[in-house]
Amino acid sequence: MNPPTTTTTDLFASALHFHPDGEVRAAGRRMADGDPGAWQFAAFHVETDADVHADHWEMHPHADEAVCCLTGGARLHFRPATPGDDTGDPVRLRPGTAAIVPRGRWHRLELDGPTDLVSITLRNGTRLEKRTTP
Repeated sequence: MNPPTTTTTDLFASALHFHPDGEVRAAGRRMADGDPGAWQFAAFHVETDADVHADHWEMHPHADEAVCCLTGGARLHFRPATPGDDTGDPVRLRPGTAAIVPRGRWHRLELDGPTDLVSITLRNGTRLEKRTTP
């Protein structure tokens, strides 16, 4: 019996999907839907706010999300639960830091400059909504 073949994966071009049965597969990134029950680990090199859809709110209904900053810097904003609520200052992400976005919480990112990020969450059911206020 031959041992399984090990290959490398470019994490800036694809993602790793961790399945409930313990299997890990390299596959395309999915922003809104994923394999049911599979956690997605995705790395991103982003240059501008457009690369992180800063003009949209995002929400993951089935799991928390870990947003990790490897290089550069970003600000993680949370949408008020009700109009007029103050959500406070954005969470600042610096190299080597991570923030946990609670399940069901609307959020978005803005960059301080070119940044490398990692996102880990269940993507299925993810929703995006265009921002209506600047």
